[in-house]
Amino acid sequence: MPRLLVVFITFGVLFYNHSLAQENWFDSVEFNADLRLRSESIDDDEKEFRHRGRFRARLGLKAKVNNNVQAIFRLASGGGNPVSTNQSFDDGFSRKDIGLDLAYVDWALNDTTHVYGGKMKNPFYRAGSHALIWDSDLNPEGLAVIHKKGIFFGTLATLVVEERSDSDNSFLVALQGGININIFDGGDFTGGIGYFDYSATIGNPPFYNGKAKGNSVVCTLFLATDQCAGVGSNLALTFDYNELEFFGQFDTTIGNLPLSIFVNLVQNSGASINNNGYAFGAKVGKAKAPGDWQASWAWQNLEADAVIATFTNSDFGGGGTDAKGHILRSKYVLTNNSALAGTLFLNEIDISSDNRHDYSRLQLDLEFKF
Repeated sequence: MPRLLVVFITFGVLFYNHSLAQENWFDSVEFNADLRLRSESIDDDEKEFRHRGRFRARLGLKAKVNNNVQAIFRLASGGGNPVSTNQSFDDGFSRKDIGLDLAYVDWALNDTTHVYGGKMKNPFYRAGSHALIWDSDLNPEGLAVIHKKGIFFGTLATLVVEERSDSDNSFLVALQGGININIFDGGDFTGGIGYFDYSATIGNPPFYNGKAKGNSVVCTLFLATDQCAGVGSNLALTFDYNELEFFGQFDTTIGNLPLSIFVNLVQNSGASINNNGYAFGAKVGKAKAPGDWQASWAWQNLEADAVIATFTNSDFGGGGTDAKGHILRSKYVLTNNSALAGTLFLNEIDISSDNRHDYSRLQLDLEFKF
C-alpha cells in the first residue's frame, strides 16, 4: 500500500508542476481530506462485550482534464473492505493499510447527462441517505450514466462485481429513475423506482471475503453450513438477486428547522422466502455551521435474502442482512470543519433462525474536514 501512496503523491506533484504555467491552476485541481476518530461499543447477546477505538482518514484529488471531463482520485484507510474505511487501534502500533477508494472520470456530455467510469462514488439515489441496500462507504466499479432534466432523473449502470477464472463473472446491471417535484411552497417530494440485477450468484461464494453475512448459503464441502463457515471460501450463495426497490422522500421545514421524512422498500424476486426489506424514518435540523445540530431516527427490517448482504450497512446488526431494529443519529457542529456525532443501533439479529437475539452498537465520533 505505501507504493499506492507514492503514486498518488507523485501524480499530484506532476500535475502541480504541469499546471504552474496555467493562470487558472487553482481552478483546475482541488484537494480534500477528512479525519474521523471513533469510540465504539458493541453488545451482542451471543458474544463478549466489545469496546474499541477506530479512525478513518481520506485524502482526495479532483483534477480538471478539460471543460467536460474531471478525474477523481481518493485514498482511504481501512484496507480492502468495500463497505468500511474504518481502521481499529490495535496490533501493537503497527502501520495501517491505505487503499484506493476512488479512481474515476466524470464526463459531462451536456448539461443534463454525465458518464462515470472507474471506481466511482455510488451513482444511485438513497432516500434519506439511508443504507437499506447500499452502505454509505460503498464505491462500485464499472460504468454509469446519470441523466437529470427538469423534474426527472435516472441512472443506468453496468458494474463489475467479481471476475472469476473458473466460472462466469458476476455483473450488476442497474436502472433507477424518479422525479423531484415541488408540492407546495417549502415542500419537495422525491420518489422513484430501481432495479438491480446480479448475474452468476447461485453456486458462487459470497462477494469480497466469502462470508454470508445473513444471505442464504450452502457448503460446497458436503458439511453442515455451520461447520463450513470457517473453512476457507467454501460457502456458495443459494439464490439469485434481482432487487426491485421503491423509494420516497419528503423535505420541508418546521419553523426554521429542515425536516426530511423517507421510506425505502426492496424485494428480491430471485429468492422465494425472506426476500423483503424496508426502512422509514425522519431527520430534523442540518449540521452545517458552528452551533447547528441535526438528529434522526430510522426503523429497518431487512430479511436474509432481500439484498446482497456484502453491500448493505456494515454496522446495522453487525453488518449484512437478517436483522431489524432502530437507528438513532445526532450531530453537533463544534467549529468550522469539526463536529461531534453519535449513532446508536438497537437491533435484533438472526431473525430467520431459531437463535434470534439482541444486538446494540454505540458510536461516538469526532469529525474533521480540511
